[in-house]
Amino acid sequence: MDREDIIKLAREAGFKVDWQHADVAEIKAKRYEYFAALVAAAEREKLAAWMMRQGYATGHGDTVGDLLKELEWQIEERIRNEREACAKVCDVLAVHPEYASDITKVAAQAIRARGEK
Repeated sequence: MDREDIIKLAREAGFKVDWQHADVAEIKAKRYEYFAALVAAAEREKLAAWMMRQGYATGHGDTVGDLLKELEWQIEERIRNEREACAKVCDVLAVHPEYASDITKVAAQAIRARGEK
């Protein structure tokens, strides 16, 4: 988000800028930028706190976007790990004399194949 985006949002929120006096406008624009930075930091901290409560690492997430990318990667990693764990259970059952059957082999293959889509 650049300076103009912040000013546009500030105007939409009802902030008034005296565009007749450039120095006043510049001071107010800096305040808007500072305000926007405070809001962004608060949102980032809120998301980071949620991630940590859920057991996710926040990594080097300096922005909300960075944190969301990190979260997406971690969720995908957890899904891959769970999928492989399920497939391994099928692998064990496939060689166990009491449970051995083609279906357990097919199940393991199907579980792994879901990760390749």
